[in-house]
Amino acid sequence: MPPLVDLPGHIGRYRILVEAGQAPLARHWAVHWSLIGNLGVDLLVVGLHPWLDVEPAARLIVTLIPLATVMAMLWAAREAHGRLPAGAALALPLAYAYPFQLGFVNFCLAQAMAIAGLALWLRLAKTRPTFCRVLVFAPIALVIWLCHSFGWAMLGVFVFGAEWQLGRMAGLSPLRSALRAALFCVPMALPLIAMAASDDPMVGETGDWLNGVGKAQWIASILRERWRVWDVSGVILMACVLWTAVRSRRLGFAPLLGVPALLGLGAFLILPRLFQGGSYVDMRMLPASVALALLAIRVKPGERTIARRLAIMATGFLIARTVVTTIAFLFYAQGQVAVLRALPALPIGGGVLVLVDEPSSRQWSQPRFTHIAGIAIARRRVFQNEQWSLPGQQPIRPLHSGAAPFESDPSQLVYPRNGEFRTTDFDDAVARFDRCTYGSVWTIGFPAGRAQAADLRLVWHDGRSAVYRLRHGAHAACR
Repeated sequence: MPPLVDLPGHIGRYRILVEAGQAPLARHWAVHWSLIGNLGVDLLVVGLHPWLDVEPAARLIVTLIPLATVMAMLWAAREAHGRLPAGAALALPLAYAYPFQLGFVNFCLAQAMAIAGLALWLRLAKTRPTFCRVLVFAPIALVIWLCHSFGWAMLGVFVFGAEWQLGRMAGLSPLRSALRAALFCVPMALPLIAMAASDDPMVGETGDWLNGVGKAQWIASILRERWRVWDVSGVILMACVLWTAVRSRRLGFAPLLGVPALLGLGAFLILPRLFQGGSYVDMRMLPASVALALLAIRVKPGERTIARRLAIMATGFLIARTVVTTIAFLFYAQGQVAVLRALPALPIGGGVLVLVDEPSSRQWSQPRFTHIAGIAIARRRVFQNEQWSLPGQQPIRPLHSGAAPFESDPSQLVYPRNGEFRTTDFDDAVARFDRCTYGSVWTIGFPAGRAQAADLRLVWHDGRSAVYRLRHGAHAACR
């Protein structure tokens, strides 16, 4: 499977969804379908399930997401320039940007659709009457919102910017152009009705506004994969090309992409890190906005030498990034496969407390074990504590209330004691976890024997993980 941080957890949820009402998972989770803006890949996997099981279906869909993103980028560039610009390849590695590495697959699918939506808006503006694109985009906006609500917001920002520029090109003043663009975007607010009518509204923390240090880290991390020097060097190269395009009289920007890019970058600066329980909200806006800025670069007529050099550099950058990304994925995949060797030691349909040694976020290369235990749901139908359960964001809820506070994400994460996050204390979890819900403990990244409790015995271990089970008779008080 693609070795993305959150993807194993998503695959576990897909298993719960396709086997809703069936034992043993029906004893562990309730499935409550409702209109929520976070169902993109979930619905596709469920739809494919008659022909493909959850893992191959997820692998197929997630593998196609970067391809769809690249196709959308090239389409948008062609609509704005009339042809593919010389430096278009420079933007394409952003299909594998940090949100994709983190496994935000519903968002990344919606992001590809938002960029494609921008391209379609530009196409319809050239070929159809105004009312066509206004009517067509009402259902398109609803579909993108259903994939992921922030992809819908991104579509609104980009289309507003493009329509504002179209108004300016038509001779309207900046204010009248803005009012016209806002009016044209009103039909895309249709998801607001669905949100208001939902019986599962989003709730959660909103905060961390205008964090300059955090935003600087997101900029440096836009291509973050495994090797810091290589990844940051790529960011510096893109920044240098953009700055050169700003300063050089031989280069310029196509405003139909440049204005949406500027609005997207402005949204990145204004948005908080957390919004109604959703994490990294500001960071998600950055890669697509930078991609549009790079795609907006154009070479002035007659500068064929500059165009050729830019095209060669951009293509070389794309090839180099693709090769190194592939190597990084191979390393991450090997680590995940090694951890999953513990699965045969887990009881089918049982309860498993998962504890993951999660490094500090300051560590550039992460082992990507955060949600690896989701595969235990997909293959062993266990109940464990790494699944998300945020109102308005997932259609599943755990049924073991006695397992609290170790019943859902992020209770599986054990950060360093001097780290910036504090969730679960390893020894406290081992001492206090609910013995009626969990009959086993799976530790990932900790040495064998680290879980010290009189009623636990070590049944399996290797260099990366260990599995413990309650001793015979430990469940007696639960009957």
